[in-house]
Amino acid sequence: MSVNLSTLLREGTKKSHSAAENVGFVKCFLRGVVEKTSYRKLVTNFYFVYTAMEEEMEKLREHPIVSKIYFPELNRKSSLEQDLYFYYGANWRSEVAPSEAGKAYVARIHEVAATQPELLVAHSYTRYLGDLSGGQILKKIAQRAMNLEEGGTAFYEFEDISDEKAFKNRYRQSLDEMPIDQETANRIVAEANDAFRLNMKMFNELEGNLIKAIGIMLFNTLTRRRTTGSTETELATAD
Repeated sequence: MSVNLSTLLREGTKKSHSAAENVGFVKCFLRGVVEKTSYRKLVTNFYFVYTAMEEEMEKLREHPIVSKIYFPELNRKSSLEQDLYFYYGANWRSEVAPSEAGKAYVARIHEVAATQPELLVAHSYTRYLGDLSGGQILKKIAQRAMNLEEGGTAFYEFEDISDEKAFKNRYRQSLDEMPIDQETANRIVAEANDAFRLNMKMFNELEGNLIKAIGIMLFNTLTRRRTTGSTETELATAD
């Protein structure tokens, strides 16, 4: 038995998708306000999340359900390693660690892989389809906002996928061909909504860092203006 899982996931996660896009950090990102320290913390969390997901997907590549969406060309671990090298340098492995929200996300991935492996489908769908859908736009935003001429955005580059639209159609078809019943489909949709919430918690952590960074930048700008103004006044008085 199979169900139209791709449609169920799209319709069943609309509210979560919208909520994730309205988190402060994401809204700032989409508007081109990206601060490098916060961004590299996001890359760090993604590294641990994708490492966990891809390790579990590899272990379960023969699973009757997970195997349907086992596409190694989607893997992000290697590209995230490139980005971490760019942001932290050659010793990046000793510099990075997941945040509390990142740890919770990783723990959930390992938990479902051990107890309900079919739910890994929800995590794959939530992350990879989103990466493919908006990757190039987000890449350009990040490059422009952080003045990156080259490097630092490998995460958004799917070198083994030549036609992203065709691949997404293939992925959705694979979802619909899964040998699952309605009850299993409902659990996968529920897990996808949980995956969105786990992502939102990581974004919320970064929001405070971003606001602090923006505040410092504004303070420095205002301070420079005041200093310049004071100098000009003193010079005018001296004349």
